[in-house]
Amino acid sequence: MSIRLKIIIVVIPLLIASVVLVGVSSYFSAASAVTQLAVDFLTFKAEELETYANSQWNLLVDNGFVGRSDMEQAAQAAVESFGRNIMRSSTEAIFAIDRDGKLALQVGSLPLGSSRGTLEGGVPQAAGNLQGGGNQQSGSAAGAANPVDLAAEVALLQQTVPAGQRGFITMKLGGIERVAVTFPFAPFGWQVFVSEQRQAFFGDVETIAQTTLYILVGATLISILFLLLMTNYLTRPIEKVVQVMRHIIESNNLSERVSVLYKDEIGQLSHTFNLMLEELDQAYNQIKKYAFEAVVAQKRENRIRNIFQLYVPKDVIDEVFTNPDKMLVGNNRDVAILFSDIRSFTTISEKMAPDALVNALNRYFSIMVDVIVAQNGMVDKYIGDAIMAVFGAPVSHGHDALDSVLAGLEMTESLTIFNDEQKRTGGPEFKIGVGINYGIVTVGNIGCDKKMNYTVIGDTVNLASRLEGLTKHYHQPILFSEYVYEHIQGKIPCRMVDKVAVKGKTQGVPILTARRELTKAEAEAWKIHEEAVDLYYRRSFTRSAELFEKILTILPEDDIALQYLERCQRYAKNPPPTEWDGVEVMTEK
Repeated sequence: MSIRLKIIIVVIPLLIASVVLVGVSSYFSAASAVTQLAVDFLTFKAEELETYANSQWNLLVDNGFVGRSDMEQAAQAAVESFGRNIMRSSTEAIFAIDRDGKLALQVGSLPLGSSRGTLEGGVPQAAGNLQGGGNQQSGSAAGAANPVDLAAEVALLQQTVPAGQRGFITMKLGGIERVAVTFPFAPFGWQVFVSEQRQAFFGDVETIAQTTLYILVGATLISILFLLLMTNYLTRPIEKVVQVMRHIIESNNLSERVSVLYKDEIGQLSHTFNLMLEELDQAYNQIKKYAFEAVVAQKRENRIRNIFQLYVPKDVIDEVFTNPDKMLVGNNRDVAILFSDIRSFTTISEKMAPDALVNALNRYFSIMVDVIVAQNGMVDKYIGDAIMAVFGAPVSHGHDALDSVLAGLEMTESLTIFNDEQKRTGGPEFKIGVGINYGIVTVGNIGCDKKMNYTVIGDTVNLASRLEGLTKHYHQPILFSEYVYEHIQGKIPCRMVDKVAVKGKTQGVPILTARRELTKAEAEAWKIHEEAVDLYYRRSFTRSAELFEKILTILPEDDIALQYLERCQRYAKNPPPTEWDGVEVMTEK
């Protein structure tokens, strides 16, 4: 909505309201004054007529003529004559209705028929709308012409004005509105009405109302025209500002300026807009300069990232650019450590040419690293053919232990793709072992000012490395500690492998393996395995051996069940000492 229309919408209602308020006030003031004038005028005549009627009745009483119809009619005729004398306009009318509903007196032009005529029956057809039209005839001819209408109007008048009422009233006779003062005259049994057409009193008031309406319409039209001219004059500079702004948007040319047309607030707006354009032009040039420098810096940063991502994890590089000082300080946090190693790699390397070996390792590392990164892991380092990966540093994802186990499972599964390519090229197949541990480590940049590595250190790392080495002993592709199991329990199928004290440790740690999915036979065997292991650690070796034998009937090549069966048979013949806790102490890495 334009400003011009808003101004018109605001001003016109105020103008109309003011004119209407003045007009209504004038109308009601005039109406009130005229009403009072009508009351006084008609009341004066009614009082004069009542006084004269009383004097005529007193003459009858004083002369003893009461009861003589001829004398009473003469008195009534005298009253009628007096009424005719006090009338001053052709629209005035004085009439009276007796107890029987007959028109007993009529003076002046009134569409009610002849005076003292005999009225015949009839009732009003619609309240407040008396019949009789605008017939201005008087005398017996009018009454005879339409006696039903005459009776109807008189009857309605009797209903509207009960006998004995005194005061100012309004009524409608013959379709014409009238005002009257009525009073009862008991000696004759009359209800007398001294009336005048309402138009005679209120015609000027209605003229005032019409004139006010004409003034309102004319003032509104003139005001709208004037407001259109003035708002167009006032808003012209604003439209110029809008035009310049649109042109700037289309052309990006901040050198344009707005003409200052008036020395007022709108002129100040135009001047301030020009000042703003000057500042924006300067700022725009400065921004272009900074943007160019930022693009150059971004390209330089991207080159650095691309180079260093070959050596340093992406998350670490992001942290270096975001908080360079923070990266110089180590911190302790819970992470999952994964070690993977190619089994019998020395034998493999002896059978392959150096260039073929390098190509095979690069393909192997590419597949494994993609799996690790896809599971939110970070490759910490390559140790010959081994990979060390960290899950939870420098950024934790809230499910780092599960991510590490899923990565280990997917690495063993992805090895099939790698070995298919090895078969195609005539190269040896790779087999790997994966060891995982979860716990607190120290994370940070470790080294000196000439050479530093972002890495993790701690006993958690050492146990993960030892678990990777145990995969050969237990013939399992993946092993992890109970600390990992605490975070993945119930999320993927897990199986208790053993309790071991790795080399260099005296305290045993339960170790487990996992599968992404189990076959029906594996699910049955693993369930039995859980009961068998429980019996084993409670020294029920005979019963435990029976269950492990049952597992071997389901999974004949199950190495874990075979190892437990051999122990159960050995301990059944030669029970272990009472302090035995089931921990297998390893003497090799």
